[in-house]
Parts: sequence; structure tokens; C-alpha cells
Amino acid sequence: KADKTAIIICDMWDKHWCEGATKRVGEMAPKLNELIKTARAKGVSIIHAPSDVVDFYDGTPQREKMKNVKITESASDIPGWYHLDSLKESGLPIDDSDGGCDCSPKCENYRAWKKQIGSIEIADGDGISDSGNEIVSYFQQKGINNVIITGVHANMCVLGRSFGIRGQTAAGMNVVLARDLTDAMYNHEMAPFVSHHEGTQKVIEHIEKYWSPTTLSGDLIKSLQ
Repeated sequence: KADKTAIIICDMWDKHWCEGATKRVGEMAPKLNELIKTARAKGVSIIHAPSDVVDFYDGTPQREKMKNVKITESASDIPGWYHLDSLKESGLPIDDSDGGCDCSPKCENYRAWKKQIGSIEIADGDGISDSGNEIVSYFQQKGINNVIITGVHANMCVLGRSFGIRGQTAAGMNVVLARDLTDAMYNHEMAPFVSHHEGTQKVIEHIEKYWSPTTLSGDLIKSLQ
């Protein structure tokens, strides 16, 4: 049911410190925008969650709506990050300890992002927040219990952010990952020594095994027609 469903767009920034990651986000963004346009028209709530840069949107109706949400009691103690939970999941299937840049030469790690990528439309009725407290409270007050997660990166922020898969699961939401609208930070020179695409697929399989089902954006669009 569209009115009980939301899409979260995780960390689709305008620029990443890794050039390869920036390129892949740029390629993914138009396809993601197609999904959210269709979903929005059917009544699905859209939450833009560009972490660390939501202040860029201060004063906009989309940001102010989320800032003014009354935090519910059950959402008041949501942590800033959900770390790997060894009681619920095995270790990640890829070694991302080097930061995951797959470029040659390797890119310098710095805070490159300033806002969400411009090719994803932010419409009047959308929300902007990188706070699990705000987002979960908003969902609870709107009667939303189905959450579609999109964006990057599957092995890091998509799982770990306060509004990510682990957090939404902890809040009791029905969570699904759009598996063709995500990416991983993985360097093929690190274990398990597979291509970047295969590394991303392994993270998706980890999420399917331990956390949530996944779907394709095309199937979601068809279901909303």
C-alpha cells in the first residue's frame, strides 16, 4: 500500500572522495529518479538522506518538515550508527578496510560532498533528513511500516546509518533493498579478490541472508502502475 510505504535515498551525494564511486552514483541517479517519480505520484513518501550535508537544505519546506517532527519515545534512543551485529550476522563477505576505492591510482580520502546529486529531484512533499530519530518518528506518525532502501554504499552506510537497514529493522519496519539501486565500496585487490560488481553482489547476498529481502526497481515500478 503506497500510503504505508516510503523510499529512503541514502547518501547519493553530488561528489564522493572516490572518483569511481562518484561515477557510479551519477550513472545510478537517473534510474533512481525514475523510481521515485513513479512512487511519489502513487502516494509513496520520499525521504532524501544525504548524510552530513542536510544543513545545505535548512530553510526548505522538505528539511523543516523533518526538523519539526516530534520525536517518539521509541525512536528517541536510536544510535548514530548501527555496527555489524555479530549476534545476527556473519562478518561482511568483502574486505573494505582500505576504504574500498577501486581506482588506479587510489583517490585521496576527503569530505567531498556538499549536497545530494542534482539529478535526483526533490519535490514539494518530500522530506530531507539524515537522522534515524526524525525519520522513524515521521514514519510512526504517518503510519508507514514499509521501507524501500536505495542508495550507497551497501556495505557501509546503507546497513549502518541510523536510518539504514539495521536501524529500520530494529524499529520494526518491513524493509526491502532495491538491489539495482545500490553500490558497494570495494577494491578488487582486497579479499575475496573478485570484480567490483561481484563484490557488490556478495554484499547484497549478505543483506538478503541476514537482514532483508531485495527487489529490482523495475518490479517496484510495475507494482505501482
